[in-house]
Amino acid sequence: MNELGHNSAANVGGIAADRLRSIIERVERLESERKALSGDIKDIFTEAKSAGFDVKVLRQIIRIRRQDPAEVEEQETLLDVYRRALGM
Repeated sequence: MNELGHNSAANVGGIAADRLRSIIERVERLESERKALSGDIKDIFTEAKSAGFDVKVLRQIIRIRRQDPAEVEEQETLLDVYRRALGM
């Protein structure tokens, strides 16, 4: 064993090769899953658009639903104040 406690066969140039490979493969798997999920989400938005929904507005609603309710309320209040200040 070397000073890092790893088997020398798995340790190349001071790097634990098995651990590095595991990390890279996990990231690659998750990126692949993310790509598949992105495709699924795109399909849902295409379905929504074909049903007559405005995709831009749907994305805004999804973004708002992720936020803290108090933060949303503060933003809506400021938006209202700014609109009134501009005579909208």
